[in-house]
Amino acid sequence: MLSRTADNLYWLSRYVERAEFVARILDAAHRLASLPTSYGGGETNEWASALASAGDPEVFKPHYDGVNAATVCDFLAFSPHNPSSIRSCIESARENARSVRTALTTEMWDTINGAWLELRSYEKKDLDRDAFTRFLDWVKGISLTFDGSAYRTMLRNDTYWFTRLGTAIERADNTARILDVKYKILLPDTEKIGGSLDYFQWTTILREVSAFNAYHWVYRESVKPLLVADLLILNRQMPRSFANCYGVLVEHLDLIADAYGRRGASQRLASNLLARLESEDIDRVFASGLHEFVIAFIGENNKVGAAIAEQYLG
Repeated sequence: MLSRTADNLYWLSRYVERAEFVARILDAAHRLASLPTSYGGGETNEWASALASAGDPEVFKPHYDGVNAATVCDFLAFSPHNPSSIRSCIESARENARSVRTALTTEMWDTINGAWLELRSYEKKDLDRDAFTRFLDWVKGISLTFDGSAYRTMLRNDTYWFTRLGTAIERADNTARILDVKYKILLPDTEKIGGSLDYFQWTTILREVSAFNAYHWVYRESVKPLLVADLLILNRQMPRSFANCYGVLVEHLDLIADAYGRRGASQRLASNLLARLESEDIDRVFASGLHEFVIAFIGENNKVGAAIAEQYLG
């Protein structure tokens, strides 16, 4: 396969996954902002947290007067100045898909091209809260349809394998950032760790990675921060966990290496990170600092992405 084709397939999948991530972050911010002020103990910073997690505050500043629901929603959903906005992700996904149109199945192309066409109708509307929520659900649906189309219709060859790499490495990054949202949303001084607001925030994180029911199936007890982290970091059964994403990455990197007859830094780095995750203990993670662990993982994940790009996409 030409490296240019592999690059288009890889980034097509990453942009689709990123659009869904931004939608999930915005949905989480809306849920947290819906709490009464008295419940949260005073002023909270859900929108600054959403901006820090899914956007670039330095790109945001020249275009908006302040950080609030309206400005952050516009920046993360529709701004052409934000390369990670939902609009920009869908447009970039469509451009990558168009470049490799013949490598995609009809169902995959129809999903991306249809989303790009329908996006215009949303941009021209003044969306109220309910309409914006429906828009976010629509974005999540695009990702589900695209991912399902790839899984059900593509030949299991290098074309498919590069789409899986893009999805897995983006999903790992996104889960880490959603998990780290909890540490960017500072509990008010009047609210105790383990209190009602703390519980609601962790529950919101579970819902935003479609893991609320999975949590109760696995642990069969009330929501606890340590167990939420265990599910989203170390549990191989959870599709969005760090460990599951790296299981997918290692599997498909090995398939590519076998097909091309050569292994390299991407296989080594991904295998080493998976091995560390499999040997990790969630009590040890909390003892050393969950925030620090997540930030370190994001850095390691970026190194794997850079290795994939250098090895196959250059």
